[in-house]
Amino acid sequence: MQVHPDTSLNVLTWHVHGNYLYYLTQVPCQFYIPVKPGRPSGYGGRSGAFNWGPNVHEVDADDVKHMAFDVILFQSRTNYLEDQYELLSPAQRELPRIYLEHDPPREVPTDTRHPVDDPDMLLVHVTHFNRLMWDNNRTPTTVIEHGVVIPPNVRYTGHKRKGVVVINNIATRGRRLGLDIFQEMREHVPLDLVGMGAEEVGGLGEIPPDKLPEFIAEYRFFFNPIRYTSLGLAVCEAMQVGLPVVGLATTEMAVTIENGVSGFIHTDTRPLIAHMQQLLADPALAARLGEGARTAALQKFNISRFAQDWLEAFRQVTANRSKTLIN
Repeated sequence: MQVHPDTSLNVLTWHVHGNYLYYLTQVPCQFYIPVKPGRPSGYGGRSGAFNWGPNVHEVDADDVKHMAFDVILFQSRTNYLEDQYELLSPAQRELPRIYLEHDPPREVPTDTRHPVDDPDMLLVHVTHFNRLMWDNNRTPTTVIEHGVVIPPNVRYTGHKRKGVVVINNIATRGRRLGLDIFQEMREHVPLDLVGMGAEEVGGLGEIPPDKLPEFIAEYRFFFNPIRYTSLGLAVCEAMQVGLPVVGLATTEMAVTIENGVSGFIHTDTRPLIAHMQQLLADPALAARLGEGARTAALQKFNISRFAQDWLEAFRQVTANRSKTLIN
């Protein structure tokens, strides 16, 4: 899909999830990221091992209120409930605004009201599951599914007779991210864990994001033990590399992985163990399912589709703002 650029559109947002921000900045707009001394959480700017483009600009947080933007893009409760009142002028707080919701509700899965309740804003969810579970109040919603891109020379080999798990800080995030499931499965099949803090539970540690696709390409399959969170970008990247995916049939995974086509999912861990053992014993099966995962991901998580969806969201809120001013 061809993306029609709008490089003149100026978007203020925050560094909340580095990997997502990197993919977001593939959208042909100008992105302004506030920074503070010491770069505390949310104010990391162009940090991390990412190949940031020339359309990503760091700005001093104190200077934000003197700048001109077209859209304010919130990515966390802190951005929306606190940061906007600290950084933005009253006029800027009246600009077109989008809240990007990365996660499903934590407090109560079915009855939690979203912190945004504003018919003049747009609430963007990253999965249909997330939108389904939140009480979105009066705020208009849309879903923009993930878009990822991996180096063109990276392809699945599956040479390592192991599975790979990619989760940050699994030791402190516990059952929600499937620490107990990972530990259970590791007793039956060989699994390597990578991510921040992985060493705390016998993992290998963090792999830089730009090196991760090549690193995981050698593993026989990708295992996702997560019970309840949004769809991880690592799953999307693994699929584009060509790894078959094994995981729990929960959240958006239930409509992302097709049994026997791109991997295996179930809510019972016992058949998942059998499927992983099968993939270890049958590299041809793993390669076939991996190709199915890659085919699905190239369509579902296409970066051009992702960029076009975001451009349409930006244009929607700016057009709505123009209509308000005219009226």
